Amino acid sequence: MKTAFITGASSGIGRATAVALGRAGFKLVLTGRRLERLQELARELADVPTHLLTFDVRNRAAVEAAVASLPAEFADVDVLINNAGNAHGLAPIQQGDPNDWDAMLDGNVKGLLYVSRAVLPAMTRRNTGHIINIGSIAGHETYANGNVYCASKAAVAALTKGMRLDLLPHHIRVAEVNPGAVETEFSEVRFKGDTQRAAGVYQGYEALRAEDVADLLAFMVTRPAHVNIAEVLILPAAQGAATVIRKE
Repeated sequence: MKTAFITGASSGIGRATAVALGRAGFKLVLTGRRLERLQELARELADVPTHLLTFDVRNRAAVEAAVASLPAEFADVDVLINNAGNAHGLAPIQQGDPNDWDAMLDGNVKGLLYVSRAVLPAMTRRNTGHIINIGSIAGHETYANGNVYCASKAAVAALTKGMRLDLLPHHIRVAEVNPGAVETEFSEVRFKGDTQRAAGVYQGYEALRAEDVADLLAFMVTRPAHVNIAEVLILPAAQGAATVIRKE
């Protein structure tokens, strides 16, 4: 039974991916900052072997310690889903909050690097593995007031390509999935708990659900070993570009 390591598994795309990969026959390492939510998910996946790790991907020492603590039956990670990330604020650059900038760059870029660096020795030693980084349409289409968030996701795109080249000799597949509008806690976090403003982002059309992205991820990681679906843009049918959405 293969092992999948999922960051940000306590909600949204990460949680839905855990359910999808559990159904697909994977053992799961579920990570996040909210232990109670991870425990609830593990109870839901009662028939799936799971191991829980609580850490913030922005804390390199915590990431390294958590991965080093994995018991033998979960230590040889086959699939890494770098899902944890965040968006904070939506302001022009001259009005941006440097604390928001730090949170996005530390989580979306450095956190991805920290987790990958900690997990990769188990893959390179065995010359096998599959890494999928969750990017965003924002990494390919910069939009007004998205500045630092878009930059962080553009970095994910560049890192994915670099990782794929560097890990090619080790037979490790590296891919990127770039969602458009997905109705999760994303906007609530971006707007700092303003639930009314967050809900408005998804009104008037049918956004993607976390399960839609999870189904795609499950398909990608169950392809034959000679197949790497390297880059996917997944949008709701009502979305034509990063900020172009048809509303009824």
